[in-house]
This record gives sequence, structure tokens and C-alpha cells, in this order.
Amino acid sequence: MSETNNTIPSNLYDLDMERSILSSIFYSEDSFSEIYGLIDANDFYLKAHSDVFKAMLECVNSDEPIDFTFVKKRLGKNYNEPVFNEIIATNSLIDIEKYANELKEKSIRRSLISIAHKIPSKVNEFQPAKDMVDDISSKLYALVDGKKGGVVKKSDEVIHELMLEMKKQKEAVDKDLVGLDTGFRYLNEHTKGFKEGELIIVAARPGMGKTAFVLNAIQRTLNVGKGVVFFSLEMPASHLMMRILSANTSIPLSNILTAKMDDDEFTRFGDACEDMMNKKLFFYDSNYVNIHQIRTHLRKLKAKHEEINLCVIDYIGLMMSSSSFSERHLQIAEISRGLKLLARELNMPIIALSQLNRGLEARSNKRPMLSDLRESGAIEQDADIILFVYRGDVYAAQEEDERRERWINEGKDPASYVPKFTPHASEEKAEIIVGKNRNGSLGSVEVVFQKQFTRFVDHSFEPVEESTFNG
Repeated sequence: MSETNNTIPSNLYDLDMERSILSSIFYSEDSFSEIYGLIDANDFYLKAHSDVFKAMLECVNSDEPIDFTFVKKRLGKNYNEPVFNEIIATNSLIDIEKYANELKEKSIRRSLISIAHKIPSKVNEFQPAKDMVDDISSKLYALVDGKKGGVVKKSDEVIHELMLEMKKQKEAVDKDLVGLDTGFRYLNEHTKGFKEGELIIVAARPGMGKTAFVLNAIQRTLNVGKGVVFFSLEMPASHLMMRILSANTSIPLSNILTAKMDDDEFTRFGDACEDMMNKKLFFYDSNYVNIHQIRTHLRKLKAKHEEINLCVIDYIGLMMSSSSFSERHLQIAEISRGLKLLARELNMPIIALSQLNRGLEARSNKRPMLSDLRESGAIEQDADIILFVYRGDVYAAQEEDERRERWINEGKDPASYVPKFTPHASEEKAEIIVGKNRNGSLGSVEVVFQKQFTRFVDHSFEPVEESTFNG
């Protein structure tokens, strides 16, 4: 990297490309997330360009927008107005990732020349030849390994890490729970909790209660002082908060929606609001998000709030792809793989909700299976755990409505119709089906869905009229 260095061949740097990359980041912060980890400041040939990139990174780490004002402020005495104006005047790029890779390629080649120039002086040093080779080879490997490279660990290191994990588990209050509490006692027995680095898919047909189900896990996580990030693409954050408060207070959701609560309910509601205000719960409230935006926001939040231990995305089918793939199944493959890699990188579980194919409703047995997942190949491959939410009473009620409609259409007296199924007014049986579990058993867990509070509870829960919900 140099302002003017005539010893570097002109084909090993491209100032126009450097300006275009920086310009793209200014005009779209999503561009930064696309190249995060691919390049760093030292990959820019021109020092002024390197300074701008460093300032952009400082903005991200400080939860500031990457715009001209904040970057200029971060540059301080390194602010170079002619260079800055040239960047702003440059057109942004459509596929910034390709150009970032090319920038990295040129940077590596320049570094190779630099290492080669230093070899003669190394040979003249008074040290064993093997040490010289070691020193030079480590510099060469560092060029291609970089920050994203994996670490080779010897077996004794792995054993040491394993013993530390086992010691931590032995000291845990609930020794059977390895990860975050799912919110359900018997589901914990199957999964041992939602573990670090796992991608968990929660899938169901519309109206089955996917969101209500994950709110249980969210509340359990918040109750032990840990943080949660919720990317809500389908429902406004205010509506999600209403559901959380209804579940926490046992106040019917309809009462909260209409603000028709008695004095006791208003008191409980106020106390619950005050309690939630102190929780580390973050919402990304938008109907548009792609994997790069999730990566950027989650990294920034995690850097600022180390206590964040869970991410929920509602839902994967509404996520946009940043790739050029036209086929939706390829886009979903990119998204699911990106989520799995992000879970590993940030060492936290990521729960992504997913819809099921409509075809299952044509079967007599409507319990979901893996083949019912939309674009199931990639999701099934990347997920560590796949859970299906199933409420048989929903289908039973639909069939009852259809029977009654046929009865009336046949000209029979509606008053003489005898129903075969009558839904329970307040609650119904439901199942959480463990369809895939990379590190545990499969099976079905019986739970209860309490309709007026839109919450699931263990089937041993007390009756609705006497219940108190602890999350």
C-alpha cells in the first residue's frame, strides 16, 4: 500500500476499482456486509483509500451510519478532500463482491513481491536456514489464510476445550440442558436446548402458531438475563410485543388489542411493560431483509451487547436474496447456508421460521414431515434441528365447517345438523414434532395451545383460568 510506489507494476493495483468499492459502501451499507471479511484496509493500494475504509469500519463498530459526515469525522487529520470528492463522484458497483475478490487478489500479489524482495536480506541474517524458511512460509500462508481461515488444532487442545465445556456443564443448574431453554420441558429432553452455532428451523402451515411457539424460547432466554434479536418480516414489532405481554400476564390478547382491560389487568399490564423495558430484546422491524443485512445488524449488535445469545427470523420465506439466482430454491439455499455460517461465526443459535408446502393438506394424515418443507433440500441439509408445529384441531375444525356447508347445500335443515367435532373454547392439544435433530433424538412432544393468550405450554400446565405464566 503506497501513495506513489513506482516499483509496483501498474497491473497490481486499480485505483478506479478502489474508489468504486468505497463509493458502493457509501451509497448502500448492504455493500459493506457483502465484503465484510473478504478484504481489509491493508488491501487498498492508496493509503487515503485505506484510511477511508478504516473509518467506515469504525462507524460500523460504533453503531453509526456509514455516510459522508460520520466517515469524515472518523478520518480526522487523515481526511483528504480531493480523494474524498473523487470517491463520492464515482459510480457504485452492481456486484461488489467480485470486485472485492479482485482487490484481494491484487493485494496478495503485491505482498508476494514484497516478501520476495525481503528474501535476500533474510538469507544474509545469522540464523539457521530452517528458521528462515519457517519465517517466510508463515508470511506466505498468512496471505491466503487471513482472518477467515480456520485454525488447525492438535488433539490435546481439543481435549482441553472439551474438559472446560464439561466442567461448565457440571456446574450448570440444569445439567440436562446444554443450550438455551426451549421453553418446553419435554422438548428439552430431545434437544438438550438450542445450542451455540445451531441453525434451528421451526416450520408449519399458516395459522399453526410458529411465532407463538418461538416466543416461548425468547421469553426463557430473556428471563435469564440474555439478549435476543428478532428479525420480524411478517408482523410489526408492536404486535409481537402485544403477544409477549399477553402470554406473560395471562391477559387475553383481544383485551390488549382493544385496550379493554379492568383495573387489575391494567396493573398487571403496566408491570409487565416495565419489566420488558429492562430486557435485552431487539427488533428489526421491516418487511425487507437479506442475509447480508442480517449479518451486518447482528454483528453490530453482538459487538455492542455481548449478552445477545439468540437470533430469531420470522420468516425465511420472506427473506430476499442478494444473489443473481433467478430460481427461488437456489436463493433459499444461499440464505439457509448463510444463516448456518452466521450461527457458527457468532457462536449462537439462530431460529428461522419456515412455511410448509400446501400439498400436505391433501393427505389424510396431515402431520408434517421433512419433504413438506418448501425448498426442502437446502434447508434440510443446513439445519441442525427441524421442528414442526402441528395442531390437529385446526384441521378438524376446517373439516367440520366443510361438513356443515355440504349439509346446508344439500337443502337439509341447518337446525338438525349434529356436529362431529366441537373445538374447545380456550385451549387445544398440539404437537411439536422433532423432524431432524443432528445431536439428539426424534419424536413428538405434546403441548397445549391456549388460544386467548396465543401461547403454547407444557401439557402438564395448570388450567387456563388458574394459570400464571412465567415465560
